[in-house]
Amino acid sequence: MINLKSEQEVGYIREAGKILKEVLRRLEKAVIPGVTTKELDKIAYHHIVSKKAIPAFLNYRGFPASICTSRNYEVVHGVPNNVALREGDIISIDVGVLLNSYYADAAITLPVGKVSKEAANLIKVAKEALNEGVKLAVAGNRLADISYKIQSMAEMVGYSVVRDFVGHGIGRNMHEEPQVPNFGEKGKGPRLKNGMVLCLEPMINLGGYEVEVLDDKWTVVTKDRSFSAHFEHTIYVRNGDPEVLT
Repeated sequence: MINLKSEQEVGYIREAGKILKEVLRRLEKAVIPGVTTKELDKIAYHHIVSKKAIPAFLNYRGFPASICTSRNYEVVHGVPNNVALREGDIISIDVGVLLNSYYADAAITLPVGKVSKEAANLIKVAKEALNEGVKLAVAGNRLADISYKIQSMAEMVGYSVVRDFVGHGIGRNMHEEPQVPNFGEKGKGPRLKNGMVLCLEPMINLGGYEVEVLDDKWTVVTKDRSFSAHFEHTIYVRNGDPEVLT
């Protein structure tokens, strides 16, 4: 069942999203060659708790950190560690914030110093795919209209979209119905309604779409070890233009 949110509930998610946006801005400035993902995790943790909010990922199903940091061919759910980022890496940072019993969730992929043209273009396409998907998160459209658009933007330049992990609804729970795949057939899926809150999150690979989970039971990587980029926003579906809450 897809839960439609009241204006008050959306307001709570918006407040969590405001904190999340601040965290991502801080992390964006902190991503330089030599920094460790564990140091990035500390920055996020301290900012979130300073705002009287809760790092939503910390201990979520046993996850040991406040953010997910996925580097190069890591797709999602990377665990922060003491390995320093290097010039030419790309790093996906996924953050969740819990405030007033409501969640917000967002992710960005950043270049570390100067990166290859191929890596820079992957980041650009993934970001654009999210932005174009957001434009379709309008009451009256079908859910798969978003999925189809994201898939089309990736595949038209020879990239692929991850199929084993998807976007999701969000609210009182981190993951709610509906699932939001990054692939699909236009005109299919549930009709979008005023009051839906969705996390759209393209995960786009330079190579094939196949992924696997490493021995840490968390980190998802591309099977062919090609680079992957990940962007995510929490979106409020309403009559007229959608609102990005993160």
